[in-house]
Amino acid sequence: MEQWYRHNRVLIPWALFGLSLSVPVALRLLKISSSDEDAGVVPSPVQILLPKLSASEAADLPYPPDAFPNARDVQSPYGSLRVYEWGPEEGRKVMLIHGISNPCIALGAIAHSLVDKGCRVILFDLPGRGYSDTPVPTPHSARLYTTTILLALASSPISWTGNGNTFSLIGYSLGGGIAANFTSYFPTLVSSLILIAPAGLIRAEHFSWTNKLLYNTGLINETTLEQIIARRLRTGDPPTQPGKPKDELAPAAPATEELPKEKLGVLPKMAELSRARPGLSAPKAMAWQLDAHPGFVKAFMSGIRYGPIANQHDVWRRIGQRLAAQNASSEERYTREGLQGGKVLIIGGRKDVVVDSDELEEDAIEVLGKECVRFEWVDAGHELPITKSGEIVECVWGFWEGG
Repeated sequence: MEQWYRHNRVLIPWALFGLSLSVPVALRLLKISSSDEDAGVVPSPVQILLPKLSASEAADLPYPPDAFPNARDVQSPYGSLRVYEWGPEEGRKVMLIHGISNPCIALGAIAHSLVDKGCRVILFDLPGRGYSDTPVPTPHSARLYTTTILLALASSPISWTGNGNTFSLIGYSLGGGIAANFTSYFPTLVSSLILIAPAGLIRAEHFSWTNKLLYNTGLINETTLEQIIARRLRTGDPPTQPGKPKDELAPAAPATEELPKEKLGVLPKMAELSRARPGLSAPKAMAWQLDAHPGFVKAFMSGIRYGPIANQHDVWRRIGQRLAAQNASSEERYTREGLQGGKVLIIGGRKDVVVDSDELEEDAIEVLGKECVRFEWVDAGHELPITKSGEIVECVWGFWEGG
């Protein structure tokens, strides 16, 4: 033993030093592996801003907390979720899911019009938007978004899914990808699926190396990345980058293209987003959110990285397979459980530079099946829920009435 010690006495201190380093590293790895359980939460303006404001000051915010009726904050392990629900309890139940940048205010005009037609609607701010908290480092993936939908439904004072109840699901942009993903897993809960300029099938060639660099993890310090993306969101990226191929999207294009574009100093005509607070503006709500919600940029970046934006063909194909079976069967259960009309309705903008209309039509037909999808096109860009809400509601209502 003494001879062994003399032979290895030089190595022993180095071995102990290595052990002192490896134990903390191992502990950190263990902590990372259980990050979902240990996830932190970046609080929304509900906690960090509203308590400091008077009622009149809160009402003057670009996105006031009472923009829609019956607001509720639903608590969960992923933080607080802001949900709004109104309309006749006996009406058709409709959930609307907004896009990657604006809070649910962007779908306000559509929601109000559906209530006018007798629907019961639910809107909610996705995690990290508006008045919903941001879970970190939880990936903002289909798993988180599915949980969010279920939380909103379960928090309702009336039943949306029990005793054979089903609901219609309308998703816009990222919300379209989320809605399709949810339907692929819970087909018997969804009576009608409507996708407005949906993410999910965007082709890989539209993501440039700049996008991949900025949204990749580990290549650039995360704080630096957040500063870069926040600056791009504030200044507004053009849809494509100067000197780059026309079909390559700029890093902030998915967000900036959700906003109406000013032409010759004039914004296009927009429907009223909130009847409780007339005059609200989606661009102003977006700018306010950047400053008021410290978790927004984190959520935006995580949604780009992990959300159902591209490569969702197999997910959509599951919907198509179920619709094909529904349309080929005379079983009564499909009347209760299948999608209305045996189709998915897709509404797109012919001027959309984020979701190319020709590619969307081609790819959706390929994965859903020609007989299982219906398309409606409006003369607009990616901001169509804000500038063409009336046309969208008429398309939706005509689809539901079998027109």
